[in-house]
Amino acid sequence: MCLLERIGRAVKRDWQLYVLLLPAIALVFIFCYLPMYGIQIAFRDFRAVQGIIGSPWVGLKHFTDFINSFYFGRLLSNTFLLNFLGLLWGFPFPIIMAILLNQMRGKRFKRFTQTSIYLPNFLSPVVIAGMLFLFLSPSTGLVNRAIEAFGGQPTHFMLEESWFRSLFIGSEIWQRAGWNSILYIAALTAIDQGLYEAATMDGATKFQKIIHIDIPHLIPIIVMLLILNCGALLTSNTDKAYLMQTAGNIPRSDIIGVYVYRMGLLRGGMFSYTAAIGLFTNVINFVTIITVNWICRRLGETSLF
Repeated sequence: MCLLERIGRAVKRDWQLYVLLLPAIALVFIFCYLPMYGIQIAFRDFRAVQGIIGSPWVGLKHFTDFINSFYFGRLLSNTFLLNFLGLLWGFPFPIIMAILLNQMRGKRFKRFTQTSIYLPNFLSPVVIAGMLFLFLSPSTGLVNRAIEAFGGQPTHFMLEESWFRSLFIGSEIWQRAGWNSILYIAALTAIDQGLYEAATMDGATKFQKIIHIDIPHLIPIIVMLLILNCGALLTSNTDKAYLMQTAGNIPRSDIIGVYVYRMGLLRGGMFSYTAAIGLFTNVINFVTIITVNWICRRLGETSLF
């Protein structure tokens, strides 16, 4: 039986389910596939008055201009290091939070804790950046006041480039870790309670239950989320990085997203050039996610595809 015949029989058998799928398919097609028509401006010298088709074709000119630009090395390294270090330090926190919450027995305290760690996720980047500038101010900030109380000298945290990545990643962990733990909490709540009861009968401690019950059940989700996160190593929180950028920390805060915003909107509307940069980073992210997925599939049985 050929593939088309199998598809036809499946559609006839479960046509109600496919009808329910139609709105989702239409949304994905309209908002994810149709916009791909505009990718070609990365290969053209786009001019609004001439339109996409009428603009002259320049091929890979914008890609080579970006790769040969003075800031290419700094932008690539800053973006990669910011995301890699963020993944290295931030990825385990939601897992640890989920495991600790799963061990809590007081329902009221557990609900209060969950609500408390979810709330920062709903703060906008503007609010987060404002809080950082407020709390880390060298003259009125609480952090520098505490440093002075212990005999130290105030530090211009937001001006020193050495502090940018630590502040960016630390605030990102504080804001996102609680919300990102939801998937892990859901996986832990689905574990058969009989496993814990059997482990208790065998004399297992809480730590042994975590090692031999919780973590093995979390590994499939951990691997899938790790693959997805590795596919965004050149995609940063541009809004937050731009808001945290100062004259002093530009050597570290100048990432690809901020550069695209600056060149695309603030300096003459270089739409074709910035579109080429976006396509360049997306291709690298795509290759990365395929590579990491292949490695995970070779090392274990869990992978995205």
